[in-house]
Order: sequence, then C-alpha cells, then structure tokens
Amino acid sequence: MQYQSQKVAMPYFIAAIGLFTGQILFGLIMGLQYVMGDFLFPAIPFNVARMVHTNLLIVWLLFGFMGAAYYMIPEETESELFSPKLALLMFWIFLVAGALTIVGYLLVPYAGLAQMTFNDLWPTMGREFLEQPLPTKLGIVVVALAFLFNISMTILKGRKTSIALVLLMGLWGLAVFFLFSFYNPSNLVLDKYFWWWTVHLWVEGVWELILGSLLAFVLIKVTGVDREIIEKWLYIIVAMTLITGIIGTGHHYYWIGTPEYWQWFGSVFSALEPIPFFMMTVFAFNMVNRRRREHPNKAATLWALGTGVMAFLGAGVWGFLHTLAPVNFYTHGTQITAAHGHMAFYGAYVMVVLTIISYAMPMMRGRAANSEKAQVMEMWAFWLMTVSIVFITLFLTAAGILQVWLQRVSETPLGFMATQDQVTLFYWLREISGVIFLIGLIVYIASFFVEGETKEAA
Repeated sequence: MQYQSQKVAMPYFIAAIGLFTGQILFGLIMGLQYVMGDFLFPAIPFNVARMVHTNLLIVWLLFGFMGAAYYMIPEETESELFSPKLALLMFWIFLVAGALTIVGYLLVPYAGLAQMTFNDLWPTMGREFLEQPLPTKLGIVVVALAFLFNISMTILKGRKTSIALVLLMGLWGLAVFFLFSFYNPSNLVLDKYFWWWTVHLWVEGVWELILGSLLAFVLIKVTGVDREIIEKWLYIIVAMTLITGIIGTGHHYYWIGTPEYWQWFGSVFSALEPIPFFMMTVFAFNMVNRRRREHPNKAATLWALGTGVMAFLGAGVWGFLHTLAPVNFYTHGTQITAAHGHMAFYGAYVMVVLTIISYAMPMMRGRAANSEKAQVMEMWAFWLMTVSIVFITLFLTAAGILQVWLQRVSETPLGFMATQDQVTLFYWLREISGVIFLIGLIVYIASFFVEGETKEAA
C-alpha cells in the first residue's frame, strides 16, 4: 500500500459489489416474470423491476469507476489524492441519493414519483436507462463534478502518465455526455437522436477509454511489462475506439426517422467497432505472455485476460451480428439485442471493475494478493459467472432468432405475445443460468473473507 488516500476506494468498491448483487436479484425477478407474468405483482411490476435492474447497473458501475480512479490516480501521479474527505463526502451523497431513488421506484407509482420530483418543471423522466427523477440527475452531476475536480487536481499536481490522462478523458466524457439526459425535446425523433448521445456515447465511446486505462494499469502491475509498450497499445485502442464509436452511433438512427445516409454511416462504422475490442484481447494476452514477473495475484490476471476475451465476444462479435442496417431491420428490439447487451456489459465493464477490485482490495488490506485458497474460490467465481453469462447470451440469442422468424419474417407472422409463448423454454434456461451467475457472485464475495497465508504487499 503506497498511498494512504488510496483507501478511499474501498467503500466505493464495497458499495459497487452490494449494488451489483441487487442488480442480479432484480434480473432474476424479471426473468421469472417473463415466464410467470404475475410473479410479485402488483408489489413489483415488470416495468419497475426492469427500471431497478438497469439503473442499478449504471450506478454500481459508476461506483466501480470512481473507486478505480481513486485507487489508480495516486499511484499514477505519485502523489496523494487532492481531497480524500471530499471523496468520502461524495460517496455518501451518491449512495444515499441512489438508494432513495431505488426506494422511490419500488414504493411510489412512477407517474406519482415524477409529480413529486418536479418533472413538470423540467421533464427528463420516462426514458429508458435515464428514468431517474430530476433531483437524482442533478445529484449525479454534483457528485460527478466534485469527483472530476478531485481527480483533475490530483493529476495537475502530480506526474502525468498516458494511463491517467486517458482515464481522465474518459471520465470527463462520461460527465459531459450525461448532460444530454437533461435535454428532452417534444419531437420524438429529436429525443431519440440525442438520447443516444448519452446511452451510446457512454458505452461505445468514453467508457471504452475508462476500460482501456483500467486494463492497462492492472496489466502493468501484474506483468511488469514496460510502461512504454503498454501505453503505445493504449493510444491505438483509444484512437480506434473514438473513430468507430462516435460515428458508429449511427447504427441507432436506422429506424427513428433520421435521414437515409445514417444506414450507410451506421453500418460501415459499426462494422469497425469490434476492432478496438479485438485489439484489447490481443493486448491483454500479449502483455501477459511477455510478463517479466509472476505476480502472486493470479486471480486478477485471470480477470484481466477474461475482460479482453469477453469484451470482444459481447461487444464485438454479438454487436456485429445485428449491427448492419439490412439485418437490424429485422432484429432491432428483439431478444438478440438483449443477448448482445448482457454479454457486452459483462465483458467490457463488469469484468474490468471486478479486475481492479480483485487487484486493489488485497493491496488496500496490506497484502499483494489474497491467500491461495481465496484465489481458488475467486477463480471458481470467475468461471461460474463467465460461463453462465455465455449461456444466458446463447439462450437469448436462440430466443431472438426464433422471435425474428415467427414475428417478423414468417409469411404468417404471429403477434408479440403468441411469439413469447413459443420461446418460453429459452426463458426458463436463461433463468437457470442466471441463478448460477448469482451463485458465482456469492462465491466471489465470499472469497474476500477466506483466511490463509498471504504475501505482504511491497
């Protein structure tokens, strides 16, 4: 443990894992509601379970990114955090605001929540992923600005590295593009057009910069490969991410009333979007193969390699499957979209946050790695979660292909609900896989409480 202020990351990581567990539980509730429509109704209707599931995903990943930045930046800049007290204050504000929002979703009808939170003065609610009430959105902006001020001031007073600057660029981009969640024009085409400036340009733009910098940081630590080599890779990945990701936004503009040229722009640049993810996979394996030391934290190395592979499969391969306009014409809004979303989020963002937690948590507890027994448990957790998300993706893909055929391609198309009846088997299989995923997550959490002989941190 080099810098005292790095310990600020610990509550962020603990909160992230707690919220992640909540997200999975609500995912399982939704999965059951697909096949048992009145499960927990009217206490938790499907639309509320879905809102909580997706909002928890965003909030816990933000906690993870913030914790990662607070851990990484002191080491990268070789200086203590500008204000650890501000970081802890923002942690509690963000946690309380997030918890109150989820409680609001669960206890108050959404229309009533909108009325209570002054949505009529500045309408921002009711849009997928951005359902948060106005006070919560404003709270996120305040927390993000305080966080960015803290990180930026730390970088300004310390050593400047490419990894720190790429991370900072990703984090500032995250904050700037979130501001489009406040713009809600009455024209539906305009609304959807700019809605994607938050939703797409986060996950297929600036979040990829955060992903790249976190992966680079962990790989430097566990492999001992020269920083110059890793930073060159990072530059190329960042360039490809921005070139493909920004114009690739067009693959969301196919069918919302925008000009026809977006079908070409969206198709061509989206087809290139797997390239940075493929480069991350090659990068991760290349660095581990060239390692100069055997780091005792083998679990963190496994998570880092898994991030590269799963990000490429989920965001790259499954994204490419339905990104071309002639294919997307039939597949958009089906379970194929859900299949891509589940594996892409897990591979690119869930895994990189678990990677940094796996590396940093033992270090913050004064050891280079958890005990061998704990690491074996953690690696079991890795395989349980990763294999189950692969099966979730495969079952959703099968459901999506059948859905497209029965509902959109067949000469005698079925209605939406009739089609859902035909794919019930895949929903049950998805639910079973989800339970295995939850078991994997519980094993991951338990691994941090296993005692045993450990190597002290240098």
